[in-house]
Amino acid sequence: MKRFFLLFLICYGPGVAAQQTAFERDSNTTATYEEVVAFYQTLDRQYASCTLLTCGPTDSGRPLHLFVMAKDGQFDPQQIHQQDKTVILINNGIHPGEPEGIDAAMMLARDLLAQNKLPENAVLCIIPVYNIDGMLNRGTSRANQNGPESYGFRGNARNYDLNRDFIKTDSRNSHSFQEIFHTWQPDIFMDTHTSNGADYQYIMTLIDTQVDKLHPAVQHTASAFTAELYARMEKSGYGMVPYVSFRGRSPESGLVSFYESPRYSTGYASLHHTFGYMPETHMWKPYPQRVWSTYTLLNHFIVLADERAAEIHAQRKQAREQSKTQQQFVLTWQLDTTQYEHIAFKGYESGEKPSDVSGFPRQYYDRSKPFTKDIPYYNHYKAGLTVEKPYAYIIPQAWQNVVDLLTLNGIQVNQLEKDTILTLQLYYIEDYQTGRAPYEGHYLHSNVKLRVEVMPIQCYKGDYLIITDQPGNRYLVEALEPQAADSYFSWNFFDSILSQKEHFSAYIFEDEAYRMLNEDTELKRQFEAAKAADEHLRSDGRAQLEWIYKRSPYYEQTYLRYPIGRLLKR
Repeated sequence: MKRFFLLFLICYGPGVAAQQTAFERDSNTTATYEEVVAFYQTLDRQYASCTLLTCGPTDSGRPLHLFVMAKDGQFDPQQIHQQDKTVILINNGIHPGEPEGIDAAMMLARDLLAQNKLPENAVLCIIPVYNIDGMLNRGTSRANQNGPESYGFRGNARNYDLNRDFIKTDSRNSHSFQEIFHTWQPDIFMDTHTSNGADYQYIMTLIDTQVDKLHPAVQHTASAFTAELYARMEKSGYGMVPYVSFRGRSPESGLVSFYESPRYSTGYASLHHTFGYMPETHMWKPYPQRVWSTYTLLNHFIVLADERAAEIHAQRKQAREQSKTQQQFVLTWQLDTTQYEHIAFKGYESGEKPSDVSGFPRQYYDRSKPFTKDIPYYNHYKAGLTVEKPYAYIIPQAWQNVVDLLTLNGIQVNQLEKDTILTLQLYYIEDYQTGRAPYEGHYLHSNVKLRVEVMPIQCYKGDYLIITDQPGNRYLVEALEPQAADSYFSWNFFDSILSQKEHFSAYIFEDEAYRMLNEDTELKRQFEAAKAADEHLRSDGRAQLEWIYKRSPYYEQTYLRYPIGRLLKR
């Protein structure tokens, strides 16, 4: 590190004042929030080719900042895209206890500006700190981490893990991030992290957007970009491996490509055809090694994005354009265990021995026994549930929070100009599972089963018509289709439809049920057949009344009916 800093001073020459970071002054230290903001403010004052923008609020009450660097001094995002320049977005400090990206990005931004090495064909946008709330809550909270001496906390001011909040958007941080994202329309994205879990020889591991989930127009470019990142990091002395998530307990079971659904930053980005990366340095490596490996990766990321700017930008434009007419969309993905490649994995021998604390077996790694083994890497997912998009979605104006999130994500909406009856395809929620414990402020739904019906529905002036001819169709479909892994339904946006509002009083409804059966022979036939087939129904009088009640004109038609309709034809 000292040798690097001497080179840094030589490169700048005697006439340039080098602004040091807290990390450079003490390599086991990460900058405070105030130091980070002051650092970028100084760069903003010093160089015409950068600007520090104040963006929307966070739950801490402080605004997000965006530091933009453009060699030609052009900071208008529309003009930048019209010039066919690639926009790079780097997000730091989503988990402030993982601060390598915060420190590395500061130094790299300074070095690119001071050495006049900004990319020619790309514009670089950096969020210096995303979870400002957590960064202000400074101390030590990661028991297994090797430095720095003091750092921020994982949760934000409302105790959300912000890397689970992208599609549900409970936090103001997420809302402001999405404003930045859709203002600047990044073509390529990186979100810096630190991993925990197994022990191995690598300083840096990498999650890349799972290629099968990307639009076909960008798949080849993304795969080639990832391969080149690995090659350049290897040459720089920071050999990487995919994020270490074993299929079983041992390396021999193979690595599994991380499944990043839209609750995560890179999964959210892929909904908009932006391919992304989530570097994860190993928490038990010394902090200086983790920072410099992140610095090196960010530098390669920027240089490579600059070299391939035309290809990246053109293919993402193609993906957005083709999404307008795309008919089928995948809602769920499953690991394809039939496809894999072998990679060399550098680990440490591990085993079990009696715990000095409990006496029970405990796992351990022996760093005196490194190994390199060829292991399978499962890097393919296959489509599960798919859905055909409708001509349009109809959203009652009562669900304004849903419409607001869609418009935040660039979805164009129209409102009906008068009351009208539309024939819509509607979903009824037949079955679902709900988590037994809260997860990020919600009780998540999964394994949703639907019944589909087509019926005339009274719609009103002001209800929303959302035609599916948009670049953001993938976001639109995955947000609104209840069976998607991170749909709005899964995140409890529509839980009010899951409870019945009207019931019957048995002592009164008995007479009405008797009348219905006597006046409707077909109903009576179905009732007798249902009892014959269901022992519980035969032996439970209340259940029999409930069966008849559900077929009466009194039963509420909106119970378990998903409120968003699908208009199949224009």
